Amino acid sequence: MTLALALGATLASSCALNVGYLIEHAAVGRMPPLSIKSPLTSLRHLLGSRRWLIGFAIEGCGWALFVLALALAPLSLVQATAAGGIGILALLVSRVTHVPLSPHERLGVVIAVAGLVLLGISLAGGHDEGGGAGYLTVGLWIGASAVAALVSVQLLSPRIGAAPAYGVAAGLLFAAGDISTKAAVEATDSHLAFIAALIAAYAFGTLVLQAGFQRGSALTTAGIATLLTNALPIVAGMTIFGEPLPEGWLGAVRIAAFACVVVGAVFLGERRHPSAPGEASEPSPQRPSAPEQPSAEAESHSRA
Repeated sequence: MTLALALGATLASSCALNVGYLIEHAAVGRMPPLSIKSPLTSLRHLLGSRRWLIGFAIEGCGWALFVLALALAPLSLVQATAAGGIGILALLVSRVTHVPLSPHERLGVVIAVAGLVLLGISLAGGHDEGGGAGYLTVGLWIGASAVAALVSVQLLSPRIGAAPAYGVAAGLLFAAGDISTKAAVEATDSHLAFIAALIAAYAFGTLVLQAGFQRGSALTTAGIATLLTNALPIVAGMTIFGEPLPEGWLGAVRIAAFACVVVGAVFLGERRHPSAPGEASEPSPQRPSAPEQPSAEAESHSRA
């Protein structure tokens, strides 16, 4: 019963987080350019937008459900369920907005949901929480994630594009925040250190994600971020937290489930969320528009 509650909370969390991303993406498209080099100025722009605050509040509710799930279930199971939930959300968004999924996206939904089914089958063998992660191990993971996020923003942007690079950075930071959250939930000491780490990781991850939203579509940035946010903690759960796999064929089923939900998220990573009426589907930093040049035909008429 406890595990069912945890996985149900995870699915609800996944939906709330992605709905929050949709609203935030629409809001930041109307803001001045956001920059991680001016965090306080960017923060003022975000907090001054009522629409963005609504999206952030919904995202916050999703995070609260995620914390509840982590308190009741292993990190790897929670993140795998969240990754599969993306497929269900994409299907629901398509039904509500009447924007059909492409064949590529439908395949992603099928794979992600199949991963959820396989994950449910693997639970027949029970589950263990693992041994918990040490302060130093979690600290090294967070530090490496912060460095990798900085490298992504500074070096990958010119090579793969700003939106994907910012998505990678946000995903690294959010994954570090999720791992810090799990460590804080389980820790018998060092609570304050883990709480400080998760606040920092989520705060900077949110700022990077919003800046990425201004440089590309919602899931060019959020799709990559969500993929890493789900995939990296699955790895962390089985390594630094020591969460064991079931024995025999159920262990193979669980590995297949992890693979399916990650692959499904990759296929859904190109999903273009519909924008609100009158908004561009791919907002970019606001620039003054250049004056229109008269066409040759119009100029000839004016001279006549």
